[in-house]
Amino acid sequence: MPQLSLYLDDGTLKLVERAAKLKNTSISKWVRSKVLQSLKNEWPDGYFDLFGAVADSSLDAPAEPERINATPREQI
Repeated sequence: MPQLSLYLDDGTLKLVERAAKLKNTSISKWVRSKVLQSLKNEWPDGYFDLFGAVADSSLDAPAEPERINATPREQI
């Protein structure tokens, strides 16, 4: 299997190590899963269930503005 060198600062490495430990997996497997996840062109689970979930009228589409004294543009 091909190998990849990855350069991380100490803080980031500690975060990766902790995340892999929480998932009870190796760092390589954890990083691989994150790389594959980021390359997928998918929406997160439940994303479309959120549509309309917020009852806030400020999020409604504004009404079309009135066209007052609208004159047609000259055709070129």
